[in-house]
Amino acid sequence: MNIDLYFFNLINGFAGRWTWLDYFGIFCAEYLGYVLLFVLVLFLLANWKKSWKTVFFALATGVVSRFIIGSLIRFLWFRPRPFVVENFIPLIYQNSAEASFPSGHALFYFAISTIIYLCNKKAGILFYIASFLIVISRVFTGVHWPSDILAGAVLGILAGWFTNWIFKKYILKN
Repeated sequence: MNIDLYFFNLINGFAGRWTWLDYFGIFCAEYLGYVLLFVLVLFLLANWKKSWKTVFFALATGVVSRFIIGSLIRFLWFRPRPFVVENFIPLIYQNSAEASFPSGHALFYFAISTIIYLCNKKAGILFYIASFLIVISRVFTGVHWPSDILAGAVLGILAGWFTNWIFKKYILKN
């Protein structure tokens, strides 16, 4: 058995056992990301002058990671979603024609979390925890392989570090 399938079965195997856990997994996979974005808006409104650049670069990094890096990789390598390969109905709707690798959610939320972490450690840790809940729930609900999540998280974190380096080297100098 391959390791990806092993960990997928381990995590997704809890789906359908307890209604409360299914609802929690669905909430995290589908809606927790909106809560994070709302928190970013609150972060911005709390101190506009100090935080607008951080929020802007966090969102820009997330969008570039998700829609440019993720789309480029998906264009070069199509990987079917677990529910297509294993022939089951996932807990959340996902277009079966979309590629699975890498996870766009992981790319987006881990890139944002990295920028926030590098600017505010306590807030960043909370963002990382929420991002982890989002992406592990994507495996739990059956729409991603664990390696999709791992690759997306690593690429998102690297994009966040790179953006932070650019931000400090070129933007904050001016």
